[in-house]
This record gives sequence, structure tokens and C-alpha cells, in this order.
Amino acid sequence: MAELPLTGGCLCGGVRFEVAEPLVSASYCHCTRCQHRTGTAASASARIVPGSLRIVAGEELVRTFLPPDGFGKAYCSACGSALWSQDPADLDTISVRLGAFDGDPGIRPSYRQFVAYAAPWEPIPDDGLPRFPERRPSA
Repeated sequence: MAELPLTGGCLCGGVRFEVAEPLVSASYCHCTRCQHRTGTAASASARIVPGSLRIVAGEELVRTFLPPDGFGKAYCSACGSALWSQDPADLDTISVRLGAFDGDPGIRPSYRQFVAYAAPWEPIPDDGLPRFPERRPSA
């Protein structure tokens, strides 16, 4: 388990955050929105305990893109780094981008979702993780 709080931030260092509780779950998302947002084949994110995220610097730099039919995508307005996503219907539902953490977040993705939209130029690795063509069904 990683030492708490977990720390992280953006590429330019303007935004810094802490997560005070262990991460709940992690996954890869292969949807086309994540592909466009990251410029990669999939986005790796971790769901956090509600209320455990605290911005410690650069709150004024955080902007959120709110698509009409999905989670808001928070990013640094200075450098463009992807930070987290947030459910507009439940602001306590936040998933932090694994690459935004400073070190090992102490969790590994346990499933892949939206694989029906996987990038044709990067095959999904045979890693044994469960795959879901659309969003993973609720437990």
C-alpha cells in the first residue's frame, strides 16, 4: 500500500493535490473521448473515496471541460495536463488520472471498459483483465 496522503499534480507544477484515503479501484478506458483527451489508446484512472481529494496549490488553474453526455474532465489551464474526471450528477464521484500521481499510487487497473472503441493502431494487451465492450456494469 502507498503512503498517504498520495500527492500529485500537473506537468508545470502549478496544480498540486493530495488524496487522503487509499484508492478504491482503477481501470483503463478505451472510449474515443479518452483517446482524444489523452492522445493515447486508453486512459488509466483510479476512483477515489468521496471527499478525499484536496487541491493544495493552483486551484485557480483547474478548468473543467463538461461534455454534454459524460463526466467533466479537469485539467490544468497552464499546461493542459489531465488531472481527474468528475460525475456532474454526483460531484463526489471522482477518478484521478494515474499519471497525475507523483509516485506509485498503490493500485493497478483491474478491468478495461469501452473496448468496442479501442484504437486500431494499438492492440489491447493480453493482460488477463476483464474487458467490457461498453461501460463496466455496476457491481
